[in-house]
Parts: sequence; structure tokens; C-alpha cells
Amino acid sequence: MDHVKVGRLGPFPRVSRPVFLTSALLIIAFILFGALFNEQAELVFSQAKAFVSLRFGWFFIVVVNLTLVMSIYMIFSRYGDIRLGHQNEKPEYNLVSWIGMLFSAGIGIGLIYWGTAEPLYHFMAPPLGDGETIEAAKLAMNISFLHYGFHVWALYGMVALALAYFHYRVGLPLAIRSTLYPLVGKKIYGPMGHTVDILAVFGTMFGVVTTLGLGVLQINSGLNALFDVPINTTTQIVLIVFITLLAAGSLFLGLDKGIKRLSNMNILFTAVLLSFVIILGPTQFILNSFVENIGNYLHQVIPLGLWTESYKGEENWQSSWTIFYWAWWISWSPFVGVFVARISRGRTIREFILGVLLIPITILFLWFTAFGGSSVHMELMAAADPSIASPGLVEAVKADTGSAIFKLMESFPFTAAMNALIVVMIVLWFVTSSDSASFVIDMLTSGGDTNPPKIQRLFWAGTEGVIAAVLLAAGGLQALQAASIVSGFPFAIVIVIMMYSLLRGLSRDRLILYRNQQWFVTEESAEHNSANEFRDEELLTGPPDLETSDN
Repeated sequence: MDHVKVGRLGPFPRVSRPVFLTSALLIIAFILFGALFNEQAELVFSQAKAFVSLRFGWFFIVVVNLTLVMSIYMIFSRYGDIRLGHQNEKPEYNLVSWIGMLFSAGIGIGLIYWGTAEPLYHFMAPPLGDGETIEAAKLAMNISFLHYGFHVWALYGMVALALAYFHYRVGLPLAIRSTLYPLVGKKIYGPMGHTVDILAVFGTMFGVVTTLGLGVLQINSGLNALFDVPINTTTQIVLIVFITLLAAGSLFLGLDKGIKRLSNMNILFTAVLLSFVIILGPTQFILNSFVENIGNYLHQVIPLGLWTESYKGEENWQSSWTIFYWAWWISWSPFVGVFVARISRGRTIREFILGVLLIPITILFLWFTAFGGSSVHMELMAAADPSIASPGLVEAVKADTGSAIFKLMESFPFTAAMNALIVVMIVLWFVTSSDSASFVIDMLTSGGDTNPPKIQRLFWAGTEGVIAAVLLAAGGLQALQAASIVSGFPFAIVIVIMMYSLLRGLSRDRLILYRNQQWFVTEESAEHNSANEFRDEELLTGPPDLETSDN
């Protein structure tokens, strides 16, 4: 019987030795290099980022656009009614809990960090045209929507769909290797499968570490605004240690008691803060511009999505923004994909894709309009009327990107309370992101086990904290961006192969369902119906040699 071989390794009771050992040793080597050779590490990170983003930026753009095309095809294709599980199965989680966990895993800290700062930055220094104009404001919102819109969620959706399909419909382990089964067959249990899972571990680790690093930078800014805590690397490392300990405590509560409850709490706080800004801010402008921003985005999504700066002659802007984002989301996609697949049993493919594509971006676009759009509006109003004092938001972004949202709150009542709430939200996003990532990495390194041992999750949570600290010490935001871009590149290739493999698997699935229907509409004997039921069960569980084992 073929399966992913797992067993005890020291204090870890259930691991796939090739994946766990190789991933752990390479990550430890990375930590030692960054800690012992700080200056050399900073140089290597910056050079690696420049090479990948400038030479292969076009490839990242092609991959994310392919995932969007594939997602649209899935919605309208004949595969849309295939359910991720038995055809009569109900979803494991209700819609509210599913959206909460999806949102927490997919965005988290990035929303708080960039929701105010990014539109302001593009308004101040747009890639095209003059800054601090109405045209720059519209372009700033378009670019922000692009970086958090359809492309991102199509990418997450494709990885999650492939994982969920091959796990719940075919009975393979919930691991990246399983998505390649139609192409390589039983070789997924050998070196080829180990390599794919190791790439997924690296992508997950460095993608999440980038987010955790951004979160710590912003928590430091918030504490500085509230209590005048100094902004420096020492403070940030202390914060990483403290919040990693919180994440470790949450880990032991598990998926339902820990991550689910914290995710629901985050959704509540997000709704409270968003409502606060909409009601007490420029309400009419927010509602009007929300509609207009969506229209502008839909009008520009194709040209902006395929823009490569080829005629501009300078590629530095896109390297620092769009390519960074695509690589960041690609490196996040194994983590988000495994996690979303884990919570999506029982949904049809059409329901799954529509939910993943439409629900999060509606919240995201409203958030960016309320926070980023309001900030830009305030600056435009101050520039047009000398009697209106500038809120100083552009200067805040120039000084410290993470401080933008705290500076915005100075224009609202209850500033201290709102800033405290923002800090709490960032901490909770930090904890849920770390928890979810540790859960997913542990699944990948334990052969696709959907309930991996907690001691292993604790190991990976601690490792994430250490890497975040090393990257902050070795170059701050630039080092975090470099880690995302470099780790995302190899997995981008895997995603292309994964989509082709998914189409192969779905074609077989649809053929079996069609044959089943043909059996049932005939007036043959009950033995035929019995044979048909066996076929459907074989599709859902896989042939005997595909079963997995935890022993």
C-alpha cells in the first residue's frame, strides 16, 4: 500500500522525515546565516530580490492572471456543481465562520498595515502622472484594489480548490503533493512529492513571516503613538517573543476553539472599526467613492493586471509594489490554500469559487475606500482650501508607513481608544496568522495529517517568530520583501502545474458522474445501481493504493 510514510522523530511523534528534516535544516541554516552574518545577509537578500523581480516579474504577472482566468472558467464550466466531498454532503462550517476563518487566513495584518498607507503612498508618488492630484487619487485606489482584488483571491482559490478536490473527492493526503497525482501518479509519495511539499513549507514560512514582521512594525508604531514606546529593532524583537507566546497558547486550543474563535473576534472588531470610520468620517464621500472605485477598478483590471512597465524604462516601482505583492501572495498560497481547503468540505466548486472571489474583496474594497480613500480625500480638501489644515497623513507615510492608520485616527474622536483597538486587532491577526501557518506547515511536514500533533505546531510557531526577528534585524521591510519574492518564485511554477493537474482530475470526475447518471436512468436491475454506488464511492475514497496512513 502506497502512502506518505510518517513516524516519530525525537520529540515529534508524527512527521514525514524527508520533508520535516530538509525543511527544518534549511530554515535553521537560514536563521544562522542571518543572525551570524547580518551585513552579508542584508546584501544577499537585496540582490536576490532584485534578480528575481527584475528578470521574472513578467512570470509572476502571467501566473496570477492565469489563476483569475481559471477561476472564471470554473464558475461557468460543467465542473461547477461538483461538491468537495460526497455529492449530498453539507458544508462543515456555516457561512459566517467560514468567511471569518477565510478572511483571517487570507489577509490579516496586511489589511491594517496597508489599508491606509498604500493609497496615500500611491497618491503621493504615483507610478504614472503627477502626485497629489485627483488623477493620482483615482490611480492610487485602482492600484490598491488591484493588489488586494480578484487576482489575489483567484490565486488562493485555485490552490485551495486543487487541495480540497484531491483530498475530499479522491482521498489523497491534504498536502501539495496530492495535487500532482494525475500527472505523476504514485511518484507523489517519493522524492518528487517531498520536493513539492518542501517548496510549500518554504513559501508558507517566509510569506507568513513577512506578514508577521509587518505586524510587529505596526504594533511598534501604535505603542509609540499610545505610550511613546521607542521604535527600534529591540522593541520589535521583544514584541515578536511576546506575541509568539500568545500564539503558542492559542495553538493548544485547536482549530475550533482557538483559530475559529479568534477569527470571529477579529471579524467583529473589523466591523466595529470600519463602521466607526464610515459613520464619523466623510460618510457621503466614502459611499460615493466606493461605487466609483469599483467601477474604475473593473474598467482597469485587465490593463493594470497585465502592466509590466516595459515602455517606462524603469522597473523599480513595480518591483517594490506589484511584483512584491504577487510574490507575497504566491508564497502565502500554500498556507492559505491548505487552510481554506481544510475548512471548505461540503461546498460545491461554484459556491467555493464565488465565495472566495467575491466575499473578501467586498470587505477589502470598502475598507480601503473608508481608510485609504478618506485619507486621500482629507489631503485633497486641505490642498484645495488653505483654511483647512492638512492632517499630515502624507508626511506620516513618508516617516513611517505603519503609522498612517494611527495618524488618521487623530482626525476622529476617541483617538486613544481607537488606536488601542487597532493594536489589539493587529495582535489578534498576528496570533491567528501564526496559528494557521503553524497548523498548515505541520500538516505538510506530517504527510498531510489534518490533525497534526500540537508539539510540532509549537515548534513551527517558534520558528516563525525567530525568522521574523532575524529578518527585521537583517534589513527590516526590505529583507521581508526579499524573502517573499525569492520564496514565491519556485512555487509559482508549481501553481501552473497544479492548475493543469486539476483540470485532468476534474475531467475524470465529470466522466464518472456522467456514467453514474446513465446507470440511474436505465431500467436495469438493482445490481447496476449497486455497481454505480461503488463507482461513486471509489471516486470519493480513491483506489486502495491511494489511502494514507498515520502509522
